[in-house]
Amino acid sequence: MAALEMLGEVEVVPCTVSAEVFDSVRAGRVDGAVLPIENSLHGSVSEHYDLLFENDIRIDRETQLRIRHNLIAAPGVKLEDVRHVISHPVALSQCRKYLAGMVGVSVMPFYDTAGSVKHIMAEELRDTAGVAPALAAEEYGAEVLVTGIEDHAENFTRFHLLRRAGDAVLDGLPEPNKLSVAFVVEHRPGTLVAALQGLAEAGVDLTKIESRPVPGKPWEYVFYVDFRFDSAEKADAALKALKRESSMVKELGRYRAA
Repeated sequence: MAALEMLGEVEVVPCTVSAEVFDSVRAGRVDGAVLPIENSLHGSVSEHYDLLFENDIRIDRETQLRIRHNLIAAPGVKLEDVRHVISHPVALSQCRKYLAGMVGVSVMPFYDTAGSVKHIMAEELRDTAGVAPALAAEEYGAEVLVTGIEDHAENFTRFHLLRRAGDAVLDGLPEPNKLSVAFVVEHRPGTLVAALQGLAEAGVDLTKIESRPVPGKPWEYVFYVDFRFDSAEKADAALKALKRESSMVKELGRYRAA
């Protein structure tokens, strides 16, 4: 849904796991990928930060999508027939109140929201429902049993459009005003504070900070920051300030804030 909103009529190529998505972009099997990076209720998608850091991939664009979770089953299945509910763990966690009220129903994680509906239809399951967007029911010939089962109406997910770092920037993209970057500071007192102070002095607006462990180096971290800027000069100055205090800086992308 986010891909179609950002790009219009494109061919969407399915992948099973996120690592496969990055592999497909890197190998040139697809022109780009759209993946979630953060949900307003559940928080960040940590795996995608790790994959962005590890791969030569660039963020070109972002969008926000209002998330509506629906209980979906095969045609003719009634709500009282449902004994199992499957979906991605994040979706299940966003529907805890409704699912807790389904007496005698087991809730089980699945690899994907839309994939849960696809699985139900492919296996002709008559006692199982999935939690997914309404588009999944339309795509796979299922039916929506209950609409809007999420715990909170203010449920948004932020998605990134990802492309190979060496590819030319797409025509028609709006002027960037946001930058995402990963950096590692020296493991000594005050370095993170100094790095963030450098961003403030450069005149940029820090909108997010996230940390992830450095593999093989216990208690050391990669920091990810997003910041807004009103000129390319300020963005460059902020990167320069980070590099003064960091052992590694990787620019992940410049794009227009959603």
